[in-house]
Amino acid sequence: MKLGIVGLPNVGKSTLFNSLTKAGAESANYPFCTIDPNIGVVAVPDRRLQLLADLYDSDKITPAVIEFVDIAGLVKGASKGEGLGNQFLSNIREVDAIVHVVRCFEDSNVIHVDGSVNPLRDIETINLELIFSDIEILERRIAKTSRGARNDKTLAKELDLLNNIKAHLEEGKLAKSYVTEDEDEQAWLQSYNLLTAKPVIFAANVKEEDLADDGVSNSYVADVRSFAAKEGSEVFVICAQIEQEIAELDDDEKAMFLEDLGLSESGLDKLIAASYRLLGLISYLTAGKQETRAWTIKNGTKAPQAAGKIHSDFERGFIRAEVVNYQDLLDCGSYSAAKDKGLVGLEGKDYVVKDGDVILFRFNV
Repeated sequence: MKLGIVGLPNVGKSTLFNSLTKAGAESANYPFCTIDPNIGVVAVPDRRLQLLADLYDSDKITPAVIEFVDIAGLVKGASKGEGLGNQFLSNIREVDAIVHVVRCFEDSNVIHVDGSVNPLRDIETINLELIFSDIEILERRIAKTSRGARNDKTLAKELDLLNNIKAHLEEGKLAKSYVTEDEDEQAWLQSYNLLTAKPVIFAANVKEEDLADDGVSNSYVADVRSFAAKEGSEVFVICAQIEQEIAELDDDEKAMFLEDLGLSESGLDKLIAASYRLLGLISYLTAGKQETRAWTIKNGTKAPQAAGKIHSDFERGFIRAEVVNYQDLLDCGSYSAAKDKGLVGLEGKDYVVKDGDVILFRFNV
């Protein structure tokens, strides 16, 4: 999973990226300090892994990972090449979802590129640039498709779709709000890889004092939540500065620090949970002496395709999956004890994998 962190200059974007990945992207109080996208890989926190590793005395633990891309700050006119616009827009096309950092705090020492704090205006600025960029993509596609559409019914049908989506965007709407029941059109729409079709998570960046009540008393956060609800996006509240401090602590110190702040989880934990929900992801587990590992799949994935995440041979030669819930396995104290109690299921090709399944795949190639 690859998430692109975006936002206007000086909203706390690079500070958040630094804290998430400890990758040390340059952070400064002026626009465009992050010129090249910085990439960091983050382990997905999963307490189940250590518990299973202890049970199996595993030599190593391999968590699922998320790749974060910190993308250069955006300003009005980015779609026309202002600031670092073109580079921003090409980098963001490669991500699965967008984490849009929005400033929800006042601080006279931190310059706002538009002179004042207004999260809805900031969101609109970035959305419009994404819309303009998508329209440009569609116009190129329309020009290309038009040439063959006179003599090809399929191309003519696609041309209609392209023009309809373009009109939709020109009304200031996002591509993800364009609805079609036609399977061909759905496939074409997906193939265009439009920026405004990507799912979005809003990170409302607040001051430390707004963290304890999850931003409920912050009117800026209320505005962001109201906007996000209308477009089906996730929102989580963070203080990027606090996240940076947490990133420097070990696990025990981190737990104490969060408790002092009245928090049960860090911003990274919130973001990962939001990402999994938004993208419809779950994790299944494999465990043994050599390794205990988490594998990320789409919710609804069947056993052979889940096996294919490990190796294509597993999917191609799939025979069956031996499945036990991780909690049942822990409660029984061993795989054989779980098997004796009838808690290990022998599942075939139609089995839909569940979050927390511990699976042993049987295959023959």
